[in-house]
Amino acid sequence: MLRPTPMKHVRLLILNEDLAEASLALARTQCFHPDPRPPAESRLGERADHAYRDTFLQARGRFDKLARLILAEDESAPPALQPRVVEFAELEALNTWLGELWTKASSHEEELHRLDDEDRLAREQLAALANFSDLAIDLSILRRKTRFLDFHVGLVPRENLRQLQDALGLAGYLLHPYMNRDEQTHVVIVGPAEEREGSLQAVLNAAGFQSLPIPRDLDREPAERRRDLEAQRARIAEERAAAKQTLERWGSGFRERLRAARETLWLAEPLVTLDPVLRGSGPLIYLAGWVPARALRGLEQTLRATLSHPFDLGSRDPLPEERRLVPTVPNRSRLLAPFSLLVRQYGIPEYGEVDPTPLFAITFLLMFGSMFGDLGQGAVIALAALLFRPRLGRFWLFGVLAGCSSMGFGLMFGSVFGSEQLLPALWMSPLHDPLHLLSLALGWGVIFITLASILAIYNRLALGQWSEALFGHHGVFNLTFYLALIALALGVSRGDGIATLPLLLSTGSLLALAWHCWGHQHEPPVERLLVVTIDTLETILSYVSNTLSFLRVAAFSLNHVALSIAIFTLADMLHGVGQAAMIVAGNLFVIVLEGGIVAIQVMRLHYYEGFSRYFTGDGQEFMPLRLAAPEPRGAKAPHHL
Repeated sequence: MLRPTPMKHVRLLILNEDLAEASLALARTQCFHPDPRPPAESRLGERADHAYRDTFLQARGRFDKLARLILAEDESAPPALQPRVVEFAELEALNTWLGELWTKASSHEEELHRLDDEDRLAREQLAALANFSDLAIDLSILRRKTRFLDFHVGLVPRENLRQLQDALGLAGYLLHPYMNRDEQTHVVIVGPAEEREGSLQAVLNAAGFQSLPIPRDLDREPAERRRDLEAQRARIAEERAAAKQTLERWGSGFRERLRAARETLWLAEPLVTLDPVLRGSGPLIYLAGWVPARALRGLEQTLRATLSHPFDLGSRDPLPEERRLVPTVPNRSRLLAPFSLLVRQYGIPEYGEVDPTPLFAITFLLMFGSMFGDLGQGAVIALAALLFRPRLGRFWLFGVLAGCSSMGFGLMFGSVFGSEQLLPALWMSPLHDPLHLLSLALGWGVIFITLASILAIYNRLALGQWSEALFGHHGVFNLTFYLALIALALGVSRGDGIATLPLLLSTGSLLALAWHCWGHQHEPPVERLLVVTIDTLETILSYVSNTLSFLRVAAFSLNHVALSIAIFTLADMLHGVGQAAMIVAGNLFVIVLEGGIVAIQVMRLHYYEGFSRYFTGDGQEFMPLRLAAPEPRGAKAPHHL
């Protein structure tokens, strides 16, 4: 499961008459990933005829607009397609009919857009009116500037209201607060008109005053205008419902034909998808792509059974310089599907690299369970994932597995909803032996980093990067130094002193790394020595800090116990219903807050201490040509699965 699926580069030569059948066959097998690179043969130039593609794109655009209007409420399951070739004449006729239908349907869409615009304007006016809802005056008065009076309407922070009122009083202005909302006070300021308002504006700015412009059409009392706007929205809703009913009656006669049009477009799409990668010379068509090695024979059999003319299908192994272009087939296991999604957030494995998904699933569950070990709380997580399965999609299984892992470690820790009195610990209680737990966390960190470094070495060897495998970050010499350093630390901690072999291995590895770094520098000797020294220190400190980073595994396990103790301490201060409520609320708090934090920390350890060592994430995902809708029952399964 860790090894990537071997791929082959295939070259297919067919006659132009078989192009549509070939595209449909490639889509049915779901094993052909197109290669857009031009062929080596210069006579195979780009095809000049793109009429099929252009007609399809125009028809697809018209269909999408019609589907939003007529099929918007259509929740019927997509049909099982019976594969057939869509000829250009059929596609052209469909495009013409969709264009005629859209000409008739556009008037209905324009009417709905008009009503939506009117409703949006009414909503905006209601929102603006909310700022003046407590003013029972004609708002047009506040908008006009008279010869003798000025009006200002706006917001002032409540804490600055008193100071602003005093300052305005000295200048002969009146301030009237008419509404409080959150930390802001809505005010009206009235005062004598002045030719220069610089002094007033300075006072307003110092108080944090924000002006509220009064819309032009709000020229009556707010309550009266609100009633009018609400009545207007009710009228618009009635008109919109009537317009939709009219559209429903008109479009009902075209639904079946539109569903048939959708199927036709689905069947025509494979040929359109291939159009950019097709090359040709006269009647000959060339296309190339990537196919899983195990699917190659099935693909050839399908082409032989489908095409009516001879064809040539050649294949070869990927060249070393093509490795970055070769797509990586994703993991298809349903059990690993949610973990695969999390891995893809970091990137796609480059072809030849180890797929980290299976290993990630195992280590994630082990770390989550050890950091959040509780039989009762784990059961709640698993049960919640099952209950919310429709909303969680493929992640429901992730929640179930994480909950089961928590339950397993809860049995070993003897913890049930934070209580360690109900069950005996099958292994250990984290709080009663914290030093042992910290030692186990460090040991887990050493195993994790060692395994990640081994995978990094393997990936570089698989990619032919021999120098990087030996001297690169997390290469052979780095791993040798790290393991020797761990052996030295263990010897010192046990009182055995400094062992000779680990000392020689660690020193020799560092010298080899320093020599390699020295040879790749081209600066003067002093600068070269400085770079080598810094690089060597960085190697030592990074391994030490990376290992200590795994202490958080033990820290969160202890933190889980400490939170449980705090909950039961608070519960003991209450009685009856209050005590039970505190226990329930506390456990819910721990499940939601700490459970989320633990999941984030586990992801962080995998991304920064694991993936960053051996997983570049620069690969391309395998995206084969396929039909857009399911095939009928009994159809042959894709060969690459």
